[in-house]
Amino acid sequence: LEMLKKSKPDIRVECLVSDFQGDVTSIETLATSPLDVYAHNVETVERLTPYVRDKRAGYIQSLRALAAAKSARPSLYTKTSLMLGLGESDEEVRQAISDIRSVGVDVLTLGQYLRPTEQHLAVVEYVHPDKFDEFKQYALDLGYSYVAAGPLVRSSYKAGEFFIEHMIADPDSKPAPPPPAELVAELEARCPKHEGGAVKVHMPETHFTSA
Repeated sequence: LEMLKKSKPDIRVECLVSDFQGDVTSIETLATSPLDVYAHNVETVERLTPYVRDKRAGYIQSLRALAAAKSARPSLYTKTSLMLGLGESDEEVRQAISDIRSVGVDVLTLGQYLRPTEQHLAVVEYVHPDKFDEFKQYALDLGYSYVAAGPLVRSSYKAGEFFIEHMIADPDSKPAPPPPAELVAELEARCPKHEGGAVKVHMPETHFTSA
């Protein structure tokens, strides 16, 4: 990233990364690099996380990862995504949106879960577009800088990328502040502890946009 920014300073870089299994040092290393947007997807509501995500992932662990990124670099824009249609309730979605905002996330995308193969989880519900609009307004009322919500929305949403690019370039645009220390400490206390061995770091998915 440093070499990329040095050779083309006007390029915008978004990295979509794992939670690094809760390894704060790895999160901070990436967050303090010259990227513009730190993205990590929470994917689903807390109750469904054990059934939907990899067993090494966790709802609280994802919140802590996003909090750590923002705390390491308060000027950084952070982003996440939720899939709907897996059996979550409306209240659970609103709670997830609120939890995510509480750790300083700026950009949220909400999309319909679609079953890739018969080996994957079945779709429980095809969420009506009006419901996506309701969740979008709820998120905007909480202070998100940008929300993309709809059945066909994905985390790499072109209209969203265009908006984010101009948001970053706008000198009057300010990212959300880091979460309070008390919340970070609470998330830390609730996170599972990984014993022994180094965290295996996967290369992040990176998006480039010329300003």
